[in-house]
Amino acid sequence: MKDQPVNQWKTLDKDLNRISRLEQGTMYVGRPLVAPGIALSFIVVVAIIASVIVGQQPSAVIIVAAAVFGAYMALNIGANDVANNMGPAVGANALTLGGALLIAAICETAGALLAGGDVVGTISGGIVNPASVAEDHIFVWAMMSALIAAALWINLATLIGAPVSTTHSVVGGVMGAGVTAAGFAAVNWAMMGRIAASWVISPLMGGIVAALFLAFIKSQIIYRDDKIAAARRWVPVLIGIMAGSFATYLCIKGLNRLVTIPLGSAVLIGLAAAVVVGLISRPLIRRQSEGLENRKKSLKKLFAVPLVLSAALLSFAHGANDVANAVGPLAAIVHVVGSGDVAAQVVIPLWVMLIGAAGLSFGLVLFGPKLIRMVGSQITKLNPMRAYCVSLAAAITVIIASWLGLPVSSTHITVGAVFGVGFYREWHAERRARMLGISKGKPVPPEERSRRKLVRRAHFMTIVAAWVVTVPAAALLSALVFVLLRTFAG
Repeated sequence: MKDQPVNQWKTLDKDLNRISRLEQGTMYVGRPLVAPGIALSFIVVVAIIASVIVGQQPSAVIIVAAAVFGAYMALNIGANDVANNMGPAVGANALTLGGALLIAAICETAGALLAGGDVVGTISGGIVNPASVAEDHIFVWAMMSALIAAALWINLATLIGAPVSTTHSVVGGVMGAGVTAAGFAAVNWAMMGRIAASWVISPLMGGIVAALFLAFIKSQIIYRDDKIAAARRWVPVLIGIMAGSFATYLCIKGLNRLVTIPLGSAVLIGLAAAVVVGLISRPLIRRQSEGLENRKKSLKKLFAVPLVLSAALLSFAHGANDVANAVGPLAAIVHVVGSGDVAAQVVIPLWVMLIGAAGLSFGLVLFGPKLIRMVGSQITKLNPMRAYCVSLAAAITVIIASWLGLPVSSTHITVGAVFGVGFYREWHAERRARMLGISKGKPVPPEERSRRKLVRRAHFMTIVAAWVVTVPAAALLSALVFVLLRTFAG
């Protein structure tokens, strides 16, 4: 009997390997299409639900189209804006990316449904005079144009990795459609000037507040001989400040649907929360710090849980406050089509709010990781203490801005705080290196100081440029969409 050749299956193995590589290649190519496919399915489901709700009433097609673009807008807000709340916690390794996505999705949805505003301004805070777009069809096309343009611009910003203000995008869209519909006189240019000023004020305020907190933590805790004893003294104070800040922040920005709280009362509530939480956290921090080594790495554990809580609170307040950016124009269109009159403010129907809340969560889970990584780790390196300073700065700056009556962007504040932490670290590191060089008689060469930059300048320039062009870009897009809609839709 002849022995069977050892390689009789060699040809079959080669063919199977080719098929296996083909399957792997197909999966690799198809993976980037999964998220857009799910997003498209969500938009289709929204269209079906909207068509069932509006039924056979006149102009049902307009409402369904507006619902589709509202869902698209909500997806983009979830992909771009929510990263600002979760990015620092993920960058500091206090949360995994999956954990951040889960917490943010829950808190954003809860904020939108439980505390989102019942009433929303249809002209985005008085940007356009309602009388100038009083005709029903002009108003509908203006709101539709603003919605489409803002969503397109935020989508583009997300693709290039730039966290931009969704509020400013909507404002730019409304302004562009208003100018095209009724001329430059229809726009409230004083309000636009205040919004333009906030481009500079928001990030500067956030950066300064964050840098001040980081300087305090370094001087009072990190550089102390007994770091654990210093942490036991000051970390409860910082946690109390966080609790007071977020209590005030939520009263101002996140509880409009439940109750309206004046700024003075909100501050008093915040002070009470700060005292109570600070006292409660003191024994908890003492117990948590037992057995920790007297070094900087040990301190990070004491800030991890407060950082996660602050990120969750920011997400809740964001869902309550910014869902109107997604569904405000949609609610306005539904109101005008249903009642036939243009109102300065309208009530948001529950089904419209559900579209906004679900869209935020889907956008965050499907497309949010890119911006979360950008804000959390690609601008500057964050640890729990630095990220905690960013979250504190975001809440405190919003409170200060509300007190001053300034229209600020939470996106600009948070990203500005990240930059503030990074630039402070640069300044502090160079100062210590210079002092060390002087004490040793060896000054640090300029090229070495340049190599030690702790903030990526490329990201800084990209983000700032995106901020500057957001309003004009959204306005130009909106004007173009408005012309097309009036031309082809009548």
